[in-house]
Amino acid sequence: MAHDVQHYNLDQKFDFTAATKKIVFTVLGIGAALLVLGIVMAIFGGGHEEAAEAEGHAFHWYERLYANLWINNVYFTGIAIIGVFFFAIQYAAQAGWSTAIIRVMLSLGNWLPIAGILMIVTFFIANHDLFHWTHAYLFDKASPEYDSIIDGKGSFFYWPMAKGTFPVFYIFRMVLFFGFWVFFFKKFQSFTYNEDIIGGTTNWYKIRSWSAFFLIFFAVSSSIAAWDWVMSIDTHWFSTLFGWYVFSSWFVAGLSAITLITMFLKSKGLLEMVNENHVHDLGKFIFGFTIFWTYLWFSQFLLIYYANIPEETVYFVERLSSDIYGPFIFVNIAMNFVLPFLLLMTRDSKRHGVFLKLVCALIIAGHWVDFFLMVQPGTLGHNGGVGFMEVGMFLIYGAAFTFVVLSGLAKGNLVPKNHPMLEESYNHHI
Repeated sequence: MAHDVQHYNLDQKFDFTAATKKIVFTVLGIGAALLVLGIVMAIFGGGHEEAAEAEGHAFHWYERLYANLWINNVYFTGIAIIGVFFFAIQYAAQAGWSTAIIRVMLSLGNWLPIAGILMIVTFFIANHDLFHWTHAYLFDKASPEYDSIIDGKGSFFYWPMAKGTFPVFYIFRMVLFFGFWVFFFKKFQSFTYNEDIIGGTTNWYKIRSWSAFFLIFFAVSSSIAAWDWVMSIDTHWFSTLFGWYVFSSWFVAGLSAITLITMFLKSKGLLEMVNENHVHDLGKFIFGFTIFWTYLWFSQFLLIYYANIPEETVYFVERLSSDIYGPFIFVNIAMNFVLPFLLLMTRDSKRHGVFLKLVCALIIAGHWVDFFLMVQPGTLGHNGGVGFMEVGMFLIYGAAFTFVVLSGLAKGNLVPKNHPMLEESYNHHI
């Protein structure tokens, strides 16, 4: 390692102090209190049940709880896997500028094992309340509720079992994706640990090779996961760019989480090597992929709008025409495009923490709204909305995610001291 890097503490570690943990658990407690309040209001409110019965079916408060679990499961799973994805991108591209913060990127993956358990358990408990295609009568041609369209898609969920029985193929994909995501994450962790101990370039080349395999698997698995976990909620509807759309939402939120953690560590006197040039690059990524998300949102909307095919337009019609979800369409665009675009347009705004902290917090909340709009209309219909239950669940997941990620960061070195491109990161200037 060159001499000019030596005056930095390359063995620095993050100390997850009791004070920081107290803040995280306070947010967790507030979220739990709001969630309980929301559940109590849903149980004794009665309005949704009466509305649902008027539509011909019974609605129960726990259906809204399940929908919120699914929204946050999918959302925070995406942020976690994006951390691993962005880490792998740095090695595949042989990037040097990001060397000082690659451990921050990888730390998001600590949530993946927990996310996998939560996703699988939630699906087994709540599948009939979340996914219309899980009802057996839809595949029974003798049933008055038989659905030929869903029947035609049944093999995608149930193969090799009979349609309407046990969704073997669906569960298999979920287990496969989480299994390989966690496998790659653990593999990257072990290589980075060995790099700190052994030195040299052997582990760097290993990570680069494994990153290539991971990126190929991620490209396929993230798209299919978007179809399985989100698009299949509206079983009749489909979009050929939906996988890209979900990825873009995950990616911007993940970049924002990486930036917030980096700024937090900087505020604690760590990552001294990270300066306004590195922060500027993170800001450019967020700015650029905010526009990319908007491009995909508008492309999907415009194509469906001018084609005006009923089986496609229904997705937007039921959202735009709803008093519950209609306003959130515009909130979604404002939080995820208009405000970030305006706030990060100048060079200076992307180089100063105060702007990035504001925009990143806004984006993380905004893309939760994006997933709320993807999931709730198809699961709850007119019985959805944003209330204490939604805010509480979001805070619980956010606090739990933060605790797991920071706990993982505290277990190893923050700086990859033997990384062959650390010198390049030190001299990074734009």
